[in-house]
Formats: sequence, C-alpha cells, structure tokens
Amino acid sequence: MKFVRRHRIFGRIMRRGTVIFPIAMLLAASGIRAQDNSAQKKMFTLNSAVEYALAHYPSVRAALERQVAANAAVGVARTNYLPRADVLWQTNFGTHNDFFGLIFPQNVVPSVSGPVLPPTSAGAWDSAAGLLVSWEPFDFGYRAAVVSQARANAEIFKADMTLTRLDVASATVSDFFNLLGAQQLIQAAQADVERRQVFANSVQVLVDNQLRPGADGSRAQAELAAARIRLIRAETSERIALAAFATLLGLPSANLAIDATALVRSIPKDDATPEITIANHPAALAQNAQISFAAAQVHVLDRSYVPRFLLESSFSGRGSGVNDDGSLQGGANGLGPNRENWAVGVTASFAIMDFFSIRAKKQVAEANLRAEKATYEETVLKISSQVEQTRIGEDGARKVAQNTSLEVQAARDTESQARARYQSGLTGIVDVADGQALLAQSEITDVIARLEIWRSLIAVAVAQGDVQAILQLTHDAGDH
Repeated sequence: MKFVRRHRIFGRIMRRGTVIFPIAMLLAASGIRAQDNSAQKKMFTLNSAVEYALAHYPSVRAALERQVAANAAVGVARTNYLPRADVLWQTNFGTHNDFFGLIFPQNVVPSVSGPVLPPTSAGAWDSAAGLLVSWEPFDFGYRAAVVSQARANAEIFKADMTLTRLDVASATVSDFFNLLGAQQLIQAAQADVERRQVFANSVQVLVDNQLRPGADGSRAQAELAAARIRLIRAETSERIALAAFATLLGLPSANLAIDATALVRSIPKDDATPEITIANHPAALAQNAQISFAAAQVHVLDRSYVPRFLLESSFSGRGSGVNDDGSLQGGANGLGPNRENWAVGVTASFAIMDFFSIRAKKQVAEANLRAEKATYEETVLKISSQVEQTRIGEDGARKVAQNTSLEVQAARDTESQARARYQSGLTGIVDVADGQALLAQSEITDVIARLEIWRSLIAVAVAQGDVQAILQLTHDAGDH
C-alpha cells in the first residue's frame, strides 16, 4: 500500500512537473532577459553625461556647422582679390538682314552687325569666341573691408558655438541633478514608509491586545498611507526627470541610468571654481563680436564711395558665311571664327549719385554700432551680477550643509525616543508621528544640501561661462 501511495504521489508530481517545468523555464528566461536589459543600460556619471551631450546634442552640431560655413565665407570674400576671366563661344545659323535704326537694350531681338544689305531669307553660319580677363588693381581698401566684415561674422558664430556648448552643458547638469534629487527623494520616502510600516505593525499589536485605543491604530495607518502617497509622487517625479534627461541625451529612458555615488557622498573644496575675467565670458565675447561686425559694416560703407578701376584684356574672334556684298559663301564658312581681335585697356567708373544712399546706410550702421556697444555694457553688468549671486548661493549652500548632518542626528534621536516613550505609555502617537516626519524631512534636507553645493559650484562655472571648469568639476565629482 505504501508503494502504491508513493507511486501515485510520484505520478502526480510528474504530471504537475509537465506544467511547472516549462513555467519555471519561462520565468528563468524572463529573469535572464531582465538581467540582459539591465546590463544594456548606459550608465552616465555627471561628467560623461555632459561630454555626451556636448558631442551629440543637435544644437551643438548645428552651431558647429554654422561656424564652419562662416569660416568658409571668409575665403569667399578673399576671392574678390582674384582676376576675373570670362570665356564665350557661340555658333548660329540664320539670316543676316540688317538695317539702320535704334533699339533699346533688351533680351528678345538679337543684334545683327554689318552693313545694310538687301533683304534675304537665306541663312548662313555665324560664330563668335572670346576671352575677357579683368582685374581690379586697387580699390582704396574696399575688398579688405569686406574680408574684415566676413571675419567679424565668423567670430560671431565662433562665440555662438561656445555659448551653445555652455547652454547644453548647463541644461545637462540641471537635468542630471533634477533626476538625482528625485532618486534621493525616493530613497528617503522609501525609508520613511518602512519605518512607518514597522511602527504601524507594532501599534496594531498593542491595539489588538487592548493596550492602546483603536484610534492609535487608525492614526498609524493614516500616517503610513500618507507616506506611501509621498513615495508614489516621488517615483512619478523621478520618471518625469528621467524622461527629460533622456530627451536631452537623445536616448530612450529605458536604456538610461545615472551613477552619482560620488556626488552624494562628497563635498567639493572651497576653491573648486577659479575666477575668470568677465571679458572672456562667451556672452561677452559674442557681443564683442557683434560690435566688431557693426564696425566692419561702417568701414565697408566708408570704402564704398570711391571710383572703381578695372584693368582689362580681351582676345576675340568672329566668323561669318556672308560676303560684304551680301552673297553667301556657302558650305561650312562662318562655322568658326575667321577674324581675330585683341585689346588691352583700363576702365574707370564712379557712381556719383550713390553718395546719398551710402550716407543714409552709414547712419544706420553707426546707430547699430552704438546700440551694440550699449548692449555689451549691459551684458557685462548681467554677467557680474550672476557671478556674484551664484557665489552667494554657494556660500549659503555650504553653511546649510554644515548643519544638516546635526539635524539628521537630532531627528533620529527624537524619533527613537518618541517611539520608546510611546511603547512605555509615556506619550501619545502624535509625538511619534511628528518625530518620524521630522526625521524624513531632515534626511531629505541633508542629501539635498550636499547636492546643492555641487549644483551651486557648477552654477558659478556657468555664470562665469567656463565650459572647461564645468567639465573639470564634473570630472572631479566622478573621481571621489
């Protein structure tokens, strides 16, 4: 009988195994896939995130290409110094009727050269070929002014490139800290939930044993539910921050994670950001480039109201299948040039009436120059104010961080003592709830205060416009 029962039990196990084993394999496979997906996540430190954004963000690439185009425009302006060479070849077959008279310049009726001959409908070959080389030997500084204007424009795009890098680095740091702060809030909220869960369980035991009123159990459960709500909100904020950070890097949020252990555990030195000259700030350089460009426009207009001299040389040939008396030569005569001419000369031109338009344009350019100079002064004032404000913020963040660790220890002692007094019946549940809330808030304040020092230091580097200082700070943060 024992053998039969064992056989039946073994049979049931085997039958169930036909179902359980595939399920177990599927669960194991899904676990392996989950591990693979976790391994495929790209881990970013603050420094690597900034460097990745600077290398891949579209606005940085666009600014770089605009800078390349502006540099190429300088080469285009220099080509004005080169001589100009025009080549022409033309062959046609048609009538050769000509007459005396005048016709205004136009592009519809072709001109016919030669003496007036009797009308005819017969056609003949005509051809023309020529080379015209022209060069401006001197221009009273006009071409040099145009090149200087192009260089000033290139400096604008160079400064814009630096400003764009600064903006992208600043945005990356901001999104990184937003995500890190959200993750720290989750940890604090999770710890708060766990503490309140343990306390609620102990209160419920006392209530069940009629050692505490039922209201205490309800209050403990209400505090626990509120803590869970705060955790859910923190998790929602973390997902939103992760989505924003992933968008900035151009990566799916599911394949993205951050490593900020060094930022949480360390505090940077007081002299982490060196002082820089405000004139070297990218915004100041960009505005100074605008001043140079406006001054170059004035200089171009100063050199515009001058005579133009062209040194020209020409070699040309004409061919015609018609004789001087109007008779046709026939065959392929006129298909190629049979008369050659050459000439060398100088052409001088001067647009007298351009004086009034150039004077008006110069007044506009000079007003723009004065406006750009005033904007530069405003830019310097704003940079100085931002640097001062961020320095004050850094000092305040350090002072706060010096006290948050004391606050956390005091809050822990308060919460521990409140629980002990409650267990002994010396106090009510409200004191325990207040102690737990104070501890949760102090833990959040402590972590955020440490991060705020890093954030304020990088804010100083951003205010100073020093991208290299940002990269160095973020690199140091990853090396602690």
